[in-house]
Amino acid sequence: MQQSVISLNLLLKAQLGSAYQLMCYFNSWPQYQPDVGDMKLDDIDPCLCTHLIYSFAGIWENNITVAKRKDLDDYKDFNDLKNRNNKLKTLLSIGCWNFGAGSFITMVSTPKSRYSFITSVIKFLRKYGFDGLNLAWQYPGCYGSPPRDRHLFTILIQSRYLDYIQVMTYDLHGSWDGYTGENSPLYKSPIEAGVKAFHNIKYIMDNWKKKGASPKKLIVGFPAYGHTFILSDSTKTGIGAPSNRGGHPGPYTKKTGLWAYYEICTFLKNGAIEVWNAAQQVPYAFRGNEWVGYDNIKSFHIKAQWLKRNNFGGAMVWAIGMDDYTGSFCDQGTFPLTSTLKRTLKVHSASCQGTALPANVTGSRNSSSGVLEPVLQQSSK
Repeated sequence: MQQSVISLNLLLKAQLGSAYQLMCYFNSWPQYQPDVGDMKLDDIDPCLCTHLIYSFAGIWENNITVAKRKDLDDYKDFNDLKNRNNKLKTLLSIGCWNFGAGSFITMVSTPKSRYSFITSVIKFLRKYGFDGLNLAWQYPGCYGSPPRDRHLFTILIQSRYLDYIQVMTYDLHGSWDGYTGENSPLYKSPIEAGVKAFHNIKYIMDNWKKKGASPKKLIVGFPAYGHTFILSDSTKTGIGAPSNRGGHPGPYTKKTGLWAYYEICTFLKNGAIEVWNAAQQVPYAFRGNEWVGYDNIKSFHIKAQWLKRNNFGGAMVWAIGMDDYTGSFCDQGTFPLTSTLKRTLKVHSASCQGTALPANVTGSRNSSSGVLEPVLQQSSK
């Protein structure tokens, strides 16, 4: 069943710059887990992306609030990255899947509560130096949110004034399907019909255009991770092979059914067989009863070229900390996936000073004034 995630970006001033946008999420949560060697702020290369999005904040009594007090200490360092790239824009993300719908439902329910939220957002963003807000409500009108919230959400965001629409064209297949499938295929699978035939980037992006969205406002989602499966029969290894559950947690992400790109590289180095899925223009790999559908440099390049041919506005990456940011796992340099998008989209940062600071985790890890302009992001699953 196809589902939708509605998110919102509010920019403090209109964004002009590169012909294509490259919007990158930084997930702050893993860096507070001492047993997970994940990306820190010092590892971020401010020259890669046109926008960096810090995830996540929350809502309390209709006002924006920090999810963790430690985030307040990070905001200055995060926004100081703009000192090294004066074209860089920073946004603060609020919500996410784990956040739930309760605070959002209350916040959009009345003009007074919406005004309180908007006022708090403007004050908060200006205080801490962000250029805008990313509102990641998953999902208005679904999963405990009453149907009327779709209309109230539209009132909140004033859709006709949007600068960009991000489309989360990933999580299109996973262990919930009961069979193997690609996380973010460009084209439909020859073996799938009905609703599942819609689970591909081309269909989703074409549908947005068909509904009237301007292609230049549409930002295509790119995942720096893959979904994993345990095969029910290790002799059946293709697309659509029976699966009984998600794959084993990765050593760093520690999530059943999901591996970061750098964890997939380790899987490939340890004897997995990689297959290029020509029909859908993405790879998959398997070893024994373990199977993963993912993206690599080749698929990112192909998708970015397709994005350009179709005159879309750019790319969005979840999340740069899942790319091989140290360069110590995939032997493809630092940030190989995100760098591929930067090169292919020709995202320039002429005023950018240097690259990331020395990584906290090395190879040994393996043993403002202005008018608020809203930007909607849509995820289709």
